[in-house]
Amino acid sequence: MKLSLPRLGFGSQSVFGLDIGSSSVKLVELSKKSRGGFELSHLGVAPVANEAIVQGAFLNSGAIVDAIREAVEKSRTRTRNVAAAVSGHSVIVKKVSLPQMTRSELEEQIRWEAEQYIPFDVNEVNLDFQILDAERGEGQMDVLLVAAKKDLIDDYVQVIGEAGLNPVAIDVAAFAVENAFEANYETGGSETVALVNIGAQVVNINVIANGAPSFTRDITAAGNQYTEEIQKALSIGFDEAERIKIGGRRGELSHEVVPREVEEAMRQVNETVIGEISRSLDFYGATTAEGRIGRVFLSGGSSKVAGFRNAFQERTGHRIELLNPLARMVPNSRFDPDELQDLAPSLGVAVGLAMRRVDA
Repeated sequence: MKLSLPRLGFGSQSVFGLDIGSSSVKLVELSKKSRGGFELSHLGVAPVANEAIVQGAFLNSGAIVDAIREAVEKSRTRTRNVAAAVSGHSVIVKKVSLPQMTRSELEEQIRWEAEQYIPFDVNEVNLDFQILDAERGEGQMDVLLVAAKKDLIDDYVQVIGEAGLNPVAIDVAAFAVENAFEANYETGGSETVALVNIGAQVVNINVIANGAPSFTRDITAAGNQYTEEIQKALSIGFDEAERIKIGGRRGELSHEVVPREVEEAMRQVNETVIGEISRSLDFYGATTAEGRIGRVFLSGGSSKVAGFRNAFQERTGHRIELLNPLARMVPNSRFDPDELQDLAPSLGVAVGLAMRRVDA
C-alpha cells in the first residue's frame, strides 16, 4: 500500500523509515540487493521519555527530538530523508464505494466526497486516496480514503526537522506494517489475514482481503496498560514495571516482586486488550461478505507480552503468528542475530516505511 498524506516531495532516492512511538523511536534503512530482495543496512532504536507522547499528542517535543537524534547516531546512517507514520484518533481510514470515475476526476472531487465520511473539517486535514477496484460493477468503484489532521502531521514534520532531518513522506502506520508483511510472507490470493500492531498506546488493525485493505481501525487499548497495572499491583516505578512486562530477568527486578500479583495484573490487561481487538475483528466479520480471517499476525513491542499470544488464540480461535518484518531481509554482518530476533516484532512500521523508496 503506497499512500503519502502530505505531498512533501522526494529528493534523493535514499530514505529511512522512522517509527516515532510513545515508548521508543525505531529507525530502519534498507538497500536493494543486485539479485533482488533487501538488505538491512542501518538500524537504530532509542527510548522515548515516559509521557513525552500521550494519546498521540507531543507533550515534550525536546525529548522526542533527542530520541530521534539518538536513534540516528546509533544507526550510523548518513541519510537525511525520512518516511514517518501516523496513527490514532486523528487519522481516519475508510473503504468507500463511489461512482466510477477517472483518477483525475476523483482528485478534483475528493475533498467533497471526503466530507461525507470523515468527522473532521475537511479544511483541517490532509487527504489521500487509492482506488482499490475501479470496476466493481453497477457504475461503482471501491476507494480507500485516508485523512489525517494537519496539526498531527505538523507535529511530526516539526520534530523530524528539529532533529536535522528531511521529512519526505508521512504514511499510515497500519499500511506500513502491510508493506513489511507483503515483502516477507506469501499468502494465497483469496486468504484474508489480520495484521495487529500493538504499540505502547495504540493498536493498529488492518484486515487484508483479496490483496487489499478491507478494514482498518486504531484502538487505544495497548501496551502501557500492562505497565500501569504492574505499577499499581507492586507499587513500583514505570521503568521497573516495563522490565517485568517484557520479561526482565529475575536478577534485574526488586526482591519484593510477587509472581502471582504480576500474573494477575497481566491476565486482567490481556482480557481487556484482547477483548477490544476481538470486538473489532468480530465487527469486520459481521459487516463484510469477504472471506473469514484465516490468520492473525501480531507485531509491535507489546506483541511479546508474556501469555498474550496464547490467550489471544484461545479467545478468538484464530491462528496467531508473530510477524517478522526481517524474515526475508539479509542483515549486514555487523548486526547481532539474537538482538535482531528480539527486536524484529517491533520493527514492522519502520521496515514498511523504509521500503517506500528502495523499491521505487
